[in-house]
Amino acid sequence: MRFVADLHIHSKYSRACSRDCDLEHLTWWARRKGITLVGTGDFTHPAWHDHLRDALVPAEPGLFRLRDDLDREIDRTLPPSLRARTVRFMLSVEISTIYKRDGRTRKVHHLVYLPDLESAAEFNRRLARIGNIASDGRPILGLDSRDLLEITLECGGYLVPAHVWTPWFAVLGSKSGFDAVADCYADLADHVFAVETGLSSDPEMNWRVSSLDRYRLVSNSDAHSPPALGREATVFDTDLDYHSVRRALETGVGHAGSIEFFPEEGKYHVDGHRKCGVRLEPAETAALGGICPVCGKPVTVGVSSRVEELADRAAGFRPDGAAGFVNLVPLPEIVSEVVGTGPKSKRVLAEVDRLVAAFGPELVVLRDVPVDELAALSPLVGEAVERLRRGRVVRDAGYDGEYGVIRLFEPGELERRGSALSLFEFAPPARAEAPAPVVAPAPAPAPRAVAAPAPADHAHGTGLLDGLDPDQRAAAGSGGGPLLIIAGPGTGKTRTLTHRIAHLVTERAVPAEECLAITFTRRAAEEMAERLEALGVRVAVATFHSLGVRILREHHARLGLSASFGIADPERQVEVARSVCGDDGEARRLVAEGAEIYKKALRAQDLVDFDDLVALPLALLEDDPALVDAYRDRYRWISVDEYQDVDERQYRLLGLLAPPDGNLTAIGDPDQAIYRFRGADVGFFLRFREDFPGARVVHLTRNYRSSAAVVRGALEVISPSTLVPGRELHPFGDHGDALIAVHHAASEQAEAAFVVRTIEQVLGGASFHAFDSGRVTSDGTQGLGFSDFAVLYRTDRRSRALVDALTQSGLPFQKRSHDRLADRPGVARIVRELPFTAGESVVDRVRAAAGEDHVAHELLKPLAVECGTDFERFHTTLALGVEVDAWDPRADRISLLTLHASKGLEFPVVFIVGCEDGLLPLRWPGQDDDTDEERRLLFVGMTRARRHLFLSHTAARPRSPFLADLGEFRRIGDAQPKRRRGGTQASLF
Repeated sequence: MRFVADLHIHSKYSRACSRDCDLEHLTWWARRKGITLVGTGDFTHPAWHDHLRDALVPAEPGLFRLRDDLDREIDRTLPPSLRARTVRFMLSVEISTIYKRDGRTRKVHHLVYLPDLESAAEFNRRLARIGNIASDGRPILGLDSRDLLEITLECGGYLVPAHVWTPWFAVLGSKSGFDAVADCYADLADHVFAVETGLSSDPEMNWRVSSLDRYRLVSNSDAHSPPALGREATVFDTDLDYHSVRRALETGVGHAGSIEFFPEEGKYHVDGHRKCGVRLEPAETAALGGICPVCGKPVTVGVSSRVEELADRAAGFRPDGAAGFVNLVPLPEIVSEVVGTGPKSKRVLAEVDRLVAAFGPELVVLRDVPVDELAALSPLVGEAVERLRRGRVVRDAGYDGEYGVIRLFEPGELERRGSALSLFEFAPPARAEAPAPVVAPAPAPAPRAVAAPAPADHAHGTGLLDGLDPDQRAAAGSGGGPLLIIAGPGTGKTRTLTHRIAHLVTERAVPAEECLAITFTRRAAEEMAERLEALGVRVAVATFHSLGVRILREHHARLGLSASFGIADPERQVEVARSVCGDDGEARRLVAEGAEIYKKALRAQDLVDFDDLVALPLALLEDDPALVDAYRDRYRWISVDEYQDVDERQYRLLGLLAPPDGNLTAIGDPDQAIYRFRGADVGFFLRFREDFPGARVVHLTRNYRSSAAVVRGALEVISPSTLVPGRELHPFGDHGDALIAVHHAASEQAEAAFVVRTIEQVLGGASFHAFDSGRVTSDGTQGLGFSDFAVLYRTDRRSRALVDALTQSGLPFQKRSHDRLADRPGVARIVRELPFTAGESVVDRVRAAAGEDHVAHELLKPLAVECGTDFERFHTTLALGVEVDAWDPRADRISLLTLHASKGLEFPVVFIVGCEDGLLPLRWPGQDDDTDEERRLLFVGMTRARRHLFLSHTAARPRSPFLADLGEFRRIGDAQPKRRRGGTQASLF
């Protein structure tokens, strides 16, 4: 039996993947594409593993099919040409391993295949002891590749190195790989018999490396959304079952070749720097010594250069018996080129629907349908497919994470021939439009923090706005002009903004290059870029400071800077200032004040500091109206996240970039304005409609994050000073037995003990001792782990008692601050680079590595101070049982952090300690109090909670006046003497 297999895909539980990556949509698209065998992807993820058990039934040996009821529903949504086609699933997962070997950090991705769910369950059990497999469908493990292969073999599966040439994460990658596949897997290398070539290479490139002759070359899509299925695939001519597929890869018999991208379309085909706009062929890279001509840093070496580096054969060589391949361009991309709209546009999808209804699956159209038959329906598509089959394509190679572009027509050719409007001259026979797939819902996962109902970003036949709620849709679907979106906590702010941008680009024909999205942190910018990419859109996403860098790089000469000017970190700033004043104290004053003498010294060293990244671009634009016009022409559509946090310079910069009648979208919540100490001014948010007359205003009021109790309490607290007249916030979703409680403790130590005790109760016990002592008498609230808990406080000092109590209890925690263990080079090197023996504590390892006790003392003393204890006590506490796992950044741990640091985060269970007058609101002697902002700070902290919220105060001070505004809540406490033990804590739930 000859069939097409795509055995590297991802589920909706992987980062940056479509929420439509479920079995039902994957089956629908596999039939549409003409794919018989599909990997399940992500079987290590617990929720996805449960979905596989529920929705799949055994088929041929080692394979599965969709349940009959689900399968019938899918068939009803397909045209007759696509119905009842065989689709089978094989258990697959991609694993990322990051580890040290031979003095280098290795980052290698692997595909693991197993024959049954029992084997998968055992595999998952083993991996769960190594790392967190529940946070992402593609788990990241601190595990050697050789050891992962060993676990795979012991569970009865096989392993294929994934996208072997990718620079960053691959066995042969230029950044972190090996020079031979066998080197990676050491003594178990003979058990690897196939490798995945990846999107940026094809078999012809791999044939140049003789060490790869022993492996079957396979290709897969690595699909992050169902429509991407089959963009690359492997062809088999064998029985349809797991064992036959494995045997074909082991022996080559039955391995019939592959379907490939043109490798130039891959994201890492050639070398370059995406940020600098530099793309280089291997010879150009060699001539430049591997250095980017714009920024002076090493370029990302792509697949072509890496193949050239390892090749021991001339181009064009083909090993005896090597399976063949064919290069294809996905059908929607072909239609997109000739129509002139995006491949996900409604017009393109409709025309592809016509083609597959008439001729069958997309791969059949691309490979098998006679060209004259295609031309009879669509002349230009027929010509494009003919060129494709002959390999007559125009190639613009991808580089440094930027996809390449493959075209079937020369630039301007279609316009000269009459444009795409005459493309479909011959209408196909009339038929009913194929509806979108109607699929049974998968088992509901745990409540998501920001999740509008039934999202369906990539569903066939639906628009980008269809999965949004009415408020979100009103905001995201709004047209041009100024727009203010007031987004309450947990209302899907980022989702709304990214869908608006994607809607403008894909459905309103706004050029992507004219869009600019601005956030406040690099993390937020990365998240927004990932979400937009998952929606099929790439636009400029920047922080205010990275935007400033971009402007300065483009106009550096006007400031006397070179193109490769540096950005001074705080230590370098003081060093520069010291060079002109000679005194540390005076140097710090010069830096803090931004003194002219210090700034001149910076420029003399070709440096700017952090403040300059906004101040200098602002000065350039304010002095040059023509430059303002140029940037307004470049970025005609600007979106700003967290607008309530802008400061005066950022506000002025936006005013220059966006005219009063421009297309500026601002989103945020004035009741979450808490950064006045950083210079933020909520007044700029409140005057938006004055600055932009005629601006539309949309309110997002459906909270998908928090329980009804939490939402009600947060509204009661903010109501006396809300900056949103008529503030509304409506809870959506089932949060189970949620509660909000106020605890009165006798002391800070008693408060910390309450936190520890309650965490154990909510978890249902963290040790046998919790049951033996009677501290826990039930199984608690199900479905939570340590990382689901956060303890928040107004000032860092309040964390000391918490650290002591959590350390004594043995519960794992992390204190988020700017002075973490990971930031200490000496300790970080010891903890990260050297192997640990099971049960060995951090102190033991530091002492052994340092060689002398006094050296270990110096390394650990700052960490002891951070934890609020003396070194000897800290030393003893760690040595008695805190193993290295407690310090592993991949381990789940309770989070301790300030209220300010909690902004943007969320947790099922939140404690806010120190709710006392003088702490919350914080009162400084001799200074004016901003009680309203302090109230907003509590509002922010409360709305971090999804399910349970505990507010605590002690007898040391009067309780916070903000708590007086709370209505119904549960009172618990230990400040008063109890007549008898028990009862109070056990009744929490």
